[in-house]
Amino acid sequence: MRHRACYLLLLGAALGREACAHAVLEQASPARRSVLSAPPAAVRLQFNEGVELRYSSIEVLDGKDAAQAAGSLAAPDAHSLNLPLSPLIAGRYTVHYRVLSADGHVIESRYSFTVKEAAAGQ
Repeated sequence: MRHRACYLLLLGAALGREACAHAVLEQASPARRSVLSAPPAAVRLQFNEGVELRYSSIEVLDGKDAAQAAGSLAAPDAHSLNLPLSPLIAGRYTVHYRVLSADGHVIESRYSFTVKEAAAGQ
């Protein structure tokens, strides 16, 4: 009986961990807190599991909270989202994303990156 109780406890812990799993941002371009010498053409986010394009969004805001998207959000594959950007000038930008993962969890976060001033003569 004692072994059975331990087995059920371990099984419950393992299943509980799996049941709480949700999409996690694995890779971002531009990366969090990056300082870029050239502005990016798009924001690309890759997650560890599938995300639902129809219920997901990415917003890139400049220092005055103006949106910088130049097109529609796209999903090149089930785990990735891409948002084309308007030409960016030097400054700090905030990426705010909200995604619905394939398992039904909503994930929302934000991060920033900076485009630095071009050096003289470039």
